[in-house]
Amino acid sequence: MPKIKSLSNACKVSFSPDGPISEEALERIRALLDEIRPIDVGLDNEAQIARNWNSSTRQPNGRRGRNGANQFTSPIKYLHIHESESFSMGIFCMPPSSVIPLHNHPGMTVLSKLLYGKLHAESYDWIDIAEPTDQLQELAVRPAKLVRDREMSAPETTILYPNRGGNIHTFRAITPCALFDVLSPPYSAEKGRDCSYFRKSSVREPPAVLPSDINSSEVAWLEELEDHQPPEGFVVARGLYKGPVIRR
Repeated sequence: MPKIKSLSNACKVSFSPDGPISEEALERIRALLDEIRPIDVGLDNEAQIARNWNSSTRQPNGRRGRNGANQFTSPIKYLHIHESESFSMGIFCMPPSSVIPLHNHPGMTVLSKLLYGKLHAESYDWIDIAEPTDQLQELAVRPAKLVRDREMSAPETTILYPNRGGNIHTFRAITPCALFDVLSPPYSAEKGRDCSYFRKSSVREPPAVLPSDINSSEVAWLEELEDHQPPEGFVVARGLYKGPVIRR
């Protein structure tokens, strides 16, 4: 049986509409995801290109800008694999220098595997303020603690949870790369799991007292963008998934 089908079958019995049924079930999914390679999801050619990539490589139909960045680069592509009420699977294929902006996964557990390439990950978790001031609420900013700020190289798998592990995160591709996401439960605006996007606030010293165990140097003050809309210029194109088909 193809590895991606084994993963899907395991997801069907390990996830519920409320998320993972247990920590042990989640670890089983992680172990199976660890075994997935680019060839298992139809991305062997793309992975080979990434292995041969270097910073001087030019994008097709593009040119080098004054700052060395490629102009007219390809958009990020999302390859949809499967979705049910309990989980979804898909792959983000990111060209070099592309960015998935700061966003969250409300009430969701997310496993992410970097299939090939290298990227920079930055992630946060919310900090609870016991008694937020009126001024803080007027500023519409919330404090978040830095969880991860480092490069990731394939193959690497991470897990984030509804309230820990870096539920709010952003990615910047260093080389061509592909990120395989398994979400449980999946996004659903009707069930209060719509994706929100954020930016770092310019407020220097918001009027709030942080918990004593929090290092202020690891805190970012985030403000939510309006109406769940992504930042201007962020585009994700639908790509063609070329791996084994997952049946419902």
